[in-house]
Amino acid sequence: MRALFLGTGDIAIPSLQLLIDRDDVEVVGLVTQPDRPVGRKQVLTPPKIKEVAVAHGIPVLQPEKVREIIPELEALECDLFVVMAYGQLLPEALIELPKIACVNLHGSLLPRHRGASPIQAAIREGDAESGVTLMHVVKALDAGDIILKESTPIGEQETGGELHDRLADIAATALDRGVTAFQKGTATREPQQRELVTYLGKLLRKDGVLDWSETAERIERTVRAFHPWPGTTTQLHSGGRSMNMKIFPPTVVVESPDPAAAAGAIVAADGESITIACGGGSALEVTQIQPEGKRRMEVRDFVRGHAITIGDRVGS
Repeated sequence: MRALFLGTGDIAIPSLQLLIDRDDVEVVGLVTQPDRPVGRKQVLTPPKIKEVAVAHGIPVLQPEKVREIIPELEALECDLFVVMAYGQLLPEALIELPKIACVNLHGSLLPRHRGASPIQAAIREGDAESGVTLMHVVKALDAGDIILKESTPIGEQETGGELHDRLADIAATALDRGVTAFQKGTATREPQQRELVTYLGKLLRKDGVLDWSETAERIERTVRAFHPWPGTTTQLHSGGRSMNMKIFPPTVVVESPDPAAAAGAIVAADGESITIACGGGSALEVTQIQPEGKRRMEVRDFVRGHAITIGDRVGS
């Protein structure tokens, strides 16, 4: 089986490696995003997945727009296109090129959590499980027929970054099953149930600004879901000063000492943590922060130089 891989994100690396390792698959190329400037010095840096392909002698294509290379891809005469975290929508002319199928590995149990941020969505919404769906690619985003799924429980303290890393390996398992099914001619396809579709688009840094009117349970999940990206932030108003700060997991939902306090009010500060009033009379205990311009630190280290008292508040 001749296969082409289209992927950019690190989550796709184990799946590419899976295809490389299979004796019955010839990986004829990798299509990935162009090298981009990274860091303060803007050093031109390739996607890590490109380094994997190069190390195995696999040709790499990096078009700004994938439609530019459709003739080159057609000439490869592939049986299978595998897509994961590529970063561009595929034109219909490309989708129709492979002889067997063009498939996508998506980091959720479709049809739940279509879109660019399914991992964060599953944690934030309090789902009991997540997983990877192998599906046929169609023009509409994440709407293709389902071939198979691999599911996994979400840990009570699991962050978006931790689940991302686990799903990378689970995706390879799903792809292994799918390739074997295609080889045997036993692959199935199941249309997605439209009434079960949910969606979360690409997350931006501003999406991590916390809304303290939400319940402590939802804020706790958001802090985990958005770690490390886009992170969660708020403003601290204390001692007549205001500053931006990041909040890190773990945070803990606790019983509020003042259920009537306004959302965002600091209702407890014991020198080790601060407890913040949230919506519905709930409260959240925070122990790790990063004040603007400072390093990440424990609350106990911060309060040595910045007194926080009951009645101070966070939020806009």
